[in-house]
Amino acid sequence: MAVLRRARSFLELIKFEHTLFALPFAYLGMLLAAQGLPTWHQFAWITVAMAAARTLAMSANRLADVALDARNPRTADRPLVVGTIAPSTVWGGGLVSVVVLGLAAYLLSPMAFRLLPGALILLIGYPFAKRFTVLSHFILGATDALAPLGAWAAIRNSLSGVESLPAWLLFATVTLWIGGFDLIYACQDVEVDRRDGLHAIPARWGVRAALRLSAACHVLTTLLLVLVGLSAGLGWVYFVGVGIAAVLLAYEHAIVHPDDLRRVDLAFFNVNGVISLVLFAATMAAILIPR
Repeated sequence: MAVLRRARSFLELIKFEHTLFALPFAYLGMLLAAQGLPTWHQFAWITVAMAAARTLAMSANRLADVALDARNPRTADRPLVVGTIAPSTVWGGGLVSVVVLGLAAYLLSPMAFRLLPGALILLIGYPFAKRFTVLSHFILGATDALAPLGAWAAIRNSLSGVESLPAWLLFATVTLWIGGFDLIYACQDVEVDRRDGLHAIPARWGVRAALRLSAACHVLTTLLLVLVGLSAGLGWVYFVGVGIAAVLLAYEHAIVHPDDLRRVDLAFFNVNGVISLVLFAATMAAILIPR
C-alpha cells in the first residue's frame, strides 16, 4: 500500500495526465512522417518516449522549484513541498525516465538517439530559464515542441531537406502555442515572481501586455497550422480541424481578462487539451480518408 501511495503522489506531482498536451502533437508528427499509420513498434516506442520525457521534465521542474513553490500560495500544497513524497523518490523517477527515454530513442532510429543529448538539456534545463530570461515561456514551448520533431526523426531518421518542412513548421507551431498559453498561466503569479526576481513576461511588463502577446502567439500558431497542412498536402478535413482549433483559441482568450483570472485553469488545461485532440483527429482523418 505504501508503494501505491508513493506512486499516486508521484503521478500527482508530475501531473501525468497533462501528457495529453504534447502526446497528440507527437502522434501528429508521427502520422505526417509515416504518411499514414506507423508500425506498432514505432507507435509503442514513441508513446513510451513521450511519457518518459514528460516524466523527466516534470520531475526536474518540481525538484528545481521546490523552494519557490513553498513560497507561492498557489503551489504550496504540492506533494514535494508538503512532504507526501520524498525528493529521493522524484530523483529516482527522473533517473528511470532518462534510461527509458534513452532506450526508446535507441530502438526508434539513429537520428532519434543522436538528438537525445540536446533533448535532455532542454528537458532538465528549462525550469531554470525563468531565473535568467523572459524567454522562459518560449523555451518551455520549444521543449514541448520536441515531441513532433522527435517523432518525425523516429520515423524518417532525418530532419533535413525540403521533405522535413512539416516537422519544422510543427516545431514552430507548438513552441508558440505552448509559449502563448504559458504566458496566460504565468499571469497568476505576477506578484510572487516579482518578489522572487523571476523573469516572467507578466511580472516584467504586466498582465495586459502578456495577454496581448499570448493572443499574437496564438494567431501565429493558427497561421503556422495552415502552413503545416499546405506543406504536407493535407485535405479539407485537416483545415476544418484548424478552424475548430482557432475558435477554441479565441474562446481561451475571451474567458481570461487582465482583471479577472479566475478561469485561467479552464483556459490552460481544458481548452488546450481539446485543441490537441482535435488537431490530431483532423490530421489522422485527412491522411487516412481518401480525398
